[in-house]
This record gives sequence, C-alpha cells and structure tokens, in this order.
Amino acid sequence: MRRPSWKLSTWALLGSFAAGCGASHSHVTWSEDAPNPREEVFVARPPPESPAPSPTEDPKAFAARYANPAVCEAAARRLQGASRDEAWDGLKACIEHTPFTQLNALLGRAWAQELSVRPEGAKLIARVVAQRGGSVTGELRYLQEKQIPIFSLASAMDRPDTYKGRYVLLRAQVADQRSEGARPTVWLVEQALSSVQTDEVVGYGERIDSVTAYSGDVGGRGAASTAERSGRGTTRRFVENISDETGREALGRLASADPFLETRRDYVILARFDGVRLTSGGAETDDEAPRIPVLTIVSYHAPQALVVY
Repeated sequence: MRRPSWKLSTWALLGSFAAGCGASHSHVTWSEDAPNPREEVFVARPPPESPAPSPTEDPKAFAARYANPAVCEAAARRLQGASRDEAWDGLKACIEHTPFTQLNALLGRAWAQELSVRPEGAKLIARVVAQRGGSVTGELRYLQEKQIPIFSLASAMDRPDTYKGRYVLLRAQVADQRSEGARPTVWLVEQALSSVQTDEVVGYGERIDSVTAYSGDVGGRGAASTAERSGRGTTRRFVENISDETGREALGRLASADPFLETRRDYVILARFDGVRLTSGGAETDDEAPRIPVLTIVSYHAPQALVVY
C-alpha cells in the first residue's frame, strides 16, 4: 500500500525550513535577570579630600580641622616623617587653639626630642598644666618622673645655688605691681590648690525624723510622747576647687608692663629662678636675715576651673 505523496512533501518542506533557520540564526535564551549589555553602570565616588592646612601657615585652621585635641595631636605626630618643624608647629597649634589636656601625649616618646631642644617647650608644658586646672604640685611630681627640668619654688628656695638659672613652675596671685628701674616687678604670693566637698539642695525628697520622750514619777507612773518631723529635700555632693596661700612669696620681673597680669587672680607661672635677695632691713652678713626669691617671668596662663587627673 502506497503512502500519500502529500505527507512526504510536507515533512520535506518542514525539514528544509528548519535547516534554513538553523543556518541563518543563532540560538538565544532571554532571561529577565540578565543585564542589558548597552546599559552603563555609574558608581558614585566621594570627592577627593582636600589636603590639611599647613600648621605653619595657618595654625588655627589646622587645629579646627580635627574633632578633638587627641586627634589633632595624632595628626601633628604623623607630620614628623615629612618635616619635624611642621610637626612641631602642628603640636603648638593643637595646644594653643584647642582645650588640650593630654599631658601624657605631650611628654611621650614622640615629642621627647623636641621638648629637649625647642626653647618654647617649657611654655607649652606650662600652658597644658594650666588647661588641666593648674594643680601645679601634682603635675610637678609627674614632670620629675619624666625627667623634665622644671622645678618647684620650694626646692629653689631650699637650695638657691643649685637651682639658679633653672625653670620653676608655680601657681600664684599678684599681690602688687611696681616699677623697679626699667623693668616692672610684681609681688607674687604662691597658692596651693585643694578641694572642698559641699552638699547642695537640687530637688525634692522625703525625710521623716521621729523622737520619743519618756516621763514619769516616783510611783512608776509615766507616759511616753512621740514627736515626728518630716521634711523634703534632695541634695547632691559637689567638689569645689579652692586655692590657699602656701606662705611662700617671690618677686617676679617682667620684660615690660603687662596690663593683662591682674592682681588677686590665680595664674600658672613659668619663671627662671634668679636666686634670692635680702628684704629691707636685713644685712648680708646675717644668715638668718629674711630673703625672698627673685624670678624672671617667662610665661603665665590662667588656669581652667576644672582639674584633670
């Protein structure tokens, strides 16, 4: 039995069509997740950070760039690899234009060489001590541990010949000012910082006091009475810093008259010890005659109200 001829021709036609398609097209599979090859992807990049201002050219702008004094000091320290002068100017900017109290960082290994050779190193130390509250007695002990050649007024008065020409650091008030020749002189009264605790009412609370009293006669008859007292109040303990005179005084010489050095106000004073001299009425041959130390004031700084330990 013969098959119909139309079926054969139909299959032949479909086969040739399929062959033609295979020859002229490539097989492509489309997916909704596939990226469009013509679409460009742009990634947002932050603008390049502007270089830090030079601490030598603009110290205030350099210090203002950093969030706190510790970060500022670290930035200044990183400059040492490129320029030690630039790094030192950065440290000065941090101390002079921020509330810098990091005495440990200042006296650390990174700045030890600079403090030993830079003439303004002692001034920076005195400034930081003042910004830490001006507790000179405690800070001097730390300076001694670090072998920093800054000493107390008491040590200089005990051994004038040993300490003559050396730096002394003291907290003092100006009691008087006068001109002695071409150089003004101030009378300094040394102060010691101490703290006093006080209780201050800051809110409300409840407090009840009860007192019971007994009374009676010889026969054993008696009575008891009770009295109560109530009050409301909440207190909080405050610690206040006060300065007291140590009993030591000194004459401080200034290069010129300074209207900002006010009387009856505490200052942290860095000075050079020039020795002692007799007060009025004393004789040179009298070993017991009263003597007063003489200082050349190098710098002075008003201490901050809060003490940093």
